[in-house]
Amino acid sequence: MCLSGGMYLDEDDYQVDRIIEMAWEDRTPFEAIEYQYGIKENEVRKIMRSNLKESSFKMWRERVKGRKTKHSKTSESNRFKSKNQK
Repeated sequence: MCLSGGMYLDEDDYQVDRIIEMAWEDRTPFEAIEYQYGIKENEVRKIMRSNLKESSFKMWRERVKGRKTKHSKTSESNRFKSKNQK
């Protein structure tokens, strides 16, 4: 799968699993996923849609829709960031 940033992801790749994990986390903003993997929120949605069951995808969309912590510009969170994170 080629994403807009020119980054190629294999469906079986560890990176896809990590992107899905980060997308499910309430306090990980989409901007962090974009920074680490070079993919925007719309592309994260496409990955989630193609890798989750329809009901799981709908549940995830309801969770993140309008959630302030998923967008760093609207979040007031000063969360600890490990030195191992980008």
